[in-house]
Amino acid sequence: MKGTIYLVATPIGNLQDMTFRAVQTLKEVDLIAAEDTRHTLQLLNYFEVSKPMISYHRHNEEVKTEELIHEVIAGKNIAIVTDAGTPGISDPGEEIVKAAIQNQIEIIPIPGACALVNSLIVSGISTKEFSFYGFLPLNKKNRKEVFSKIAKENKTVILYEAPHKLQKTLEDILKLIGDISICVVRELTKIHEEKIYGKISEVIEKCKEPKGEFVIILDLNKNEDTEEANFEKMTLQEHYLFYEKLGLNKKEIIKQIAKDRNVPKNEIYQKFLD
Repeated sequence: MKGTIYLVATPIGNLQDMTFRAVQTLKEVDLIAAEDTRHTLQLLNYFEVSKPMISYHRHNEEVKTEELIHEVIAGKNIAIVTDAGTPGISDPGEEIVKAAIQNQIEIIPIPGACALVNSLIVSGISTKEFSFYGFLPLNKKNRKEVFSKIAKENKTVILYEAPHKLQKTLEDILKLIGDISICVVRELTKIHEEKIYGKISEVIEKCKEPKGEFVIILDLNKNEDTEEANFEKMTLQEHYLFYEKLGLNKKEIIKQIAKDRNVPKNEIYQKFLD
């Protein structure tokens, strides 16, 4: 009989946020697959849980997924945990879920802490509809493409960011999207938890020496400058300048304009030649 895979959410800071069900699940499974076994060992020791562990992180996810699936098929129950928060949300977990579905293995989520949701509800920004982008790409071209998508959003946008990249990301948002209202949440559930509200230009000044983990909430709701429908009201030149401001090159701009206006790329290219 096949075992079960449990996706167990762990605290994002305060250990008291661990649920009773999560602790009980970790006590009952046969094996715990942890993003960092040393980090998870501290958690297990705190709740007096003693179980075998296996390392399961981004760099070995492909190999270890197959190994873990074999263990579950053989009848073992396995818990997937990350260093903090919910597995699969900007952390390992997604790949093993796909593999489990393919092998008809039951997957059970054990709810708990999630930084993006808890940051959103204290942001004061609309919770009705939002897009989550996680960590922005490091690759310049990919980063441009993501900012191009964000600039056209007409809803709340949520990002994760590391402290050493926070200033650059805020400056990019100010330059490429505008001086919109945001909320930056730092060290959620920890001793130095902080929420910073205001326009990006104001928040940048308050984040000169950032420390800790950050969640950025962008208010792009009813922002006429970013509403996709406005492309129809723009001249081709205005449309071109919009993407040029985002850092796209000529080829990328023409491709994006054609997509926005639902016309062939050659037609847009010809109009610029004319």
